[in-house]
Amino acid sequence: MLPLVAGLGTTELLIILAVLVLLFGASKLPELARGSGRALRIFKAETKGLMDDDDDEGEGGKTVEQREIEARQQAQLDAETERQRRGDTA
Repeated sequence: MLPLVAGLGTTELLIILAVLVLLFGASKLPELARGSGRALRIFKAETKGLMDDDDDEGEGGKTVEQREIEARQQAQLDAETERQRRGDTA
């Protein structure tokens, strides 16, 4: 006996396959399967990329917002230092 796929037996799977053939025709099924495979591959790659992005944030310990705030503060400090170096008091 074949292993169950999502709780479906052999008879149910054959009925589903027959309905698919009737709906799309035998010539369109390989094309549909290819397109579904591509979509799943893209989805998997994107979710992996999101998970990697989350890991990168965890390693640095800082969120994007925290890094932006620190960059703004550093820019303000640099500007103040440059003004003092030039002798501006404004």
